[in-house]
Amino acid sequence: MTVVIIDYGSGNLRSAAKAFERAAGTDGGEIRVSDKAEEVAKAERIVLPGVGAFADCKRGVEALPGLREALEEAVIGRGVPFLGICVGMQLMARVGFENGEHEGFGWIDAEVVALTPANGLKVPHMGWNDLVIAEPGHAVLAGLDSGTHAYFVHGFHLRPARPSEVIATVEYGEALCAVVGRDNMIGTQFHPEKSQQAGLRLIANFLSWRP
Repeated sequence: MTVVIIDYGSGNLRSAAKAFERAAGTDGGEIRVSDKAEEVAKAERIVLPGVGAFADCKRGVEALPGLREALEEAVIGRGVPFLGICVGMQLMARVGFENGEHEGFGWIDAEVVALTPANGLKVPHMGWNDLVIAEPGHAVLAGLDSGTHAYFVHGFHLRPARPSEVIATVEYGEALCAVVGRDNMIGTQFHPEKSQQAGLRLIANFLSWRP
């Protein structure tokens, strides 16, 4: 199995690659970090990380020749399992409102809006927080229970139109979408590569997922 972690200039991907290699073990296939459309087109699992602003990350993807088309064909056309992380998850949305209004991929009917937490909570939401599992039967969350700690760093959040696509939430002044999913796609607002054993479990689940 070939897993491609897309490198579109959104930051250092070493920690993500190492987490996937660790979760995959000796029989988990090949983990590649790549910016090549042809490798994305042939991948059996695709991971889109993301650090920074929504529009910058979208431009980074679209600046690589053929990458956006290869991603669309693989994920939407062929149903290749896809994991979006942080801004990589947010790009799945229809629209983002960070520094203006920007179109997303439109894979999830959702918008990305600024955090406005009550009770004087700071923005960005940074650090460890508890997951609340809304869909405990989802294969990618197998072995993860409500109360599991995950590591978050974000000032914007995904607001899906369909509650059924919210797989887990996190409380930060309000219930925020922590995991979104439909069909062969799943996204995490938190960073599994920084979430220790819980993150490794989620990654391992993703690597064995047969949606």
